Amino acid sequence: MSFKSVVIAAAASLTLAGAALADMSAIMVHDSYARSSNKMAGAAFMAVMNSAAEDDRLIAVSSDIAKRTELHTHMETGDGVMKMMHVEEGFVIPAGETHMLKRGGDHVMFMGLNQELKQGDMISLTLTFEKAGDVVVEVPVDLERKPAEGGMDHSNHSN
Repeated sequence: MSFKSVVIAAAASLTLAGAALADMSAIMVHDSYARSSNKMAGAAFMAVMNSAAEDDRLIAVSSDIAKRTELHTHMETGDGVMKMMHVEEGFVIPAGETHMLKRGGDHVMFMGLNQELKQGDMISLTLTFEKAGDVVVEVPVDLERKPAEGGMDHSNHSN
């Protein structure tokens, strides 16, 4: 092999390695779980951490567990009543921070469940980010998690 061939092969290897490293997601998901409120609807909750130097945005979510899977939040209607709403623009995940998807706040909503959610089942969920792209997570169904472990406290809700 000539010196020129070795240099070209080395450059190609470095280029491919750089592309592979660039594709590695700076998004990490912790403490995920899902539950159902009835046979037709459910939700998933988790901590989404962005270890990148730039903000990212969770813009979509998908799963084959339901007919529709959307990003939702709870907002006060002005009369003290909390209303659940689809958040089409998604959620900003600030650089170096964690955004909580939790009960009573931002969360993943499953509408028209295709099957009953049973304790211990695993749900495959694809989170789509503007910069990080698709991140697939396996979310356990935990029907026993207490509200204090995911909170229904609306006092600090800023939306």
